[in-house]
Amino acid sequence: MQDTDCHKRDILRGVACPKVLIALGGNLKSKAGTPLQTLRLALERLGDSQFTVESVSQFYATPCFPAGAGPDYVNAAAVLTGSDDPDHVLGILHTVEAEFGRARDQRWGRRTLDLDLIALGDRVLPDPETHRAWRDMVLADQMTRAPDTLILPHPRLHQRAFVLIPLAEVAPDWMHPILGQTIQQMADALPEDEKTAVTPL
Repeated sequence: MQDTDCHKRDILRGVACPKVLIALGGNLKSKAGTPLQTLRLALERLGDSQFTVESVSQFYATPCFPAGAGPDYVNAAAVLTGSDDPDHVLGILHTVEAEFGRARDQRWGRRTLDLDLIALGDRVLPDPETHRAWRDMVLADQMTRAPDTLILPHPRLHQRAFVLIPLAEVAPDWMHPILGQTIQQMADALPEDEKTAVTPL
């Protein structure tokens, strides 16, 4: 069985665990209560798993996208460590989502909890060519198609204020391994109206 605990292996290797960047969001009530209460409890659950929660951004209110698709969102970002296996990380995130009633029946639909794996260190998955294809995909296709494999870093990271603004609090110097820009630089480059629409709670 593969050892997915990189904290344990770091003691032997002397190499730091890669930072796991995640984005959190929700716009429907869950068994935990409001979206804000859900995000807080989900972070506790992640800390109870093999992850160490290194840092968490403040919580933000953000407009629902596409407009009119549901209530506005509560969003945040966090930096975790504990595993360098992307499939293992994704499995834990999906387990916690399911615990709070997340149903994957509509692309970009309303949801109780969304835990997006944004980046795992400087890993590029599955390869630069596939990453570019999804990164450059037109919006209409993005809304109807979903990849059948994990793509890292998240292919739309550089376009999303609701991800970049919170991430800039906790990982401003993380460098995109393909675009060659930091989180802070990507956040600064966003249109002003998109930045101001992400408001602290």
